[in-house]
Amino acid sequence: MCVFVCVSTDILLFFFLEHKVIIVGLDNAGKTTILYQFLTKEAVQTSPTIGSNVEEIAVKKTRFLVWDIGGQESLRATWNSYYCNTEIVILVVDSTDRERLTVTKEELHRMLAHEELQNASVLVLANKQDMKNSMSAAEISQSLTLGSLNARSWHVQACCALTGEGYVCFLGLCMFICAFCMFKMFPSPDLSESLFI
Repeated sequence: MCVFVCVSTDILLFFFLEHKVIIVGLDNAGKTTILYQFLTKEAVQTSPTIGSNVEEIAVKKTRFLVWDIGGQESLRATWNSYYCNTEIVILVVDSTDRERLTVTKEELHRMLAHEELQNASVLVLANKQDMKNSMSAAEISQSLTLGSLNARSWHVQACCALTGEGYVCFLGLCMFICAFCMFKMFPSPDLSESLFI
């Protein structure tokens, strides 16, 4: 009985705390569009992010401090300056950019090898699903070898930043993944199928 009460208290604390999220990905993946689509419920005109944008987002009682970090090659070396206290990494992937998927994979695994991200959960957003010849979430998962992250909570979600399809509840997914990672209640979600909803 005592254990149950302690766990319940921890869960309550989790939902009332602020959680740091970083949004990363290569340039032109749609990171900023996704962030402001969630905030404004419409597609906004964006320009390449130089440095970062930061927004505080509340989902009921849970608050997220969300950092949208520029993805140009010259800026990727600075990503590690944002890692401290990060609980959730959102990786945005351009599902049409097959040529640079290997670069995305290298950047992801380099990030996750960093000591400050050893406990971070990962949410991959497979963006631009409205485009012809876009890769499925399952294909991207396989190409990024997400299955090798067996000690980490992760999830992949197909989406379209311009319409909001597929990720309107992405912070809800963050809460789900982060909470399960924190309390080790269940294994990582199964990514075998696309969840484009």
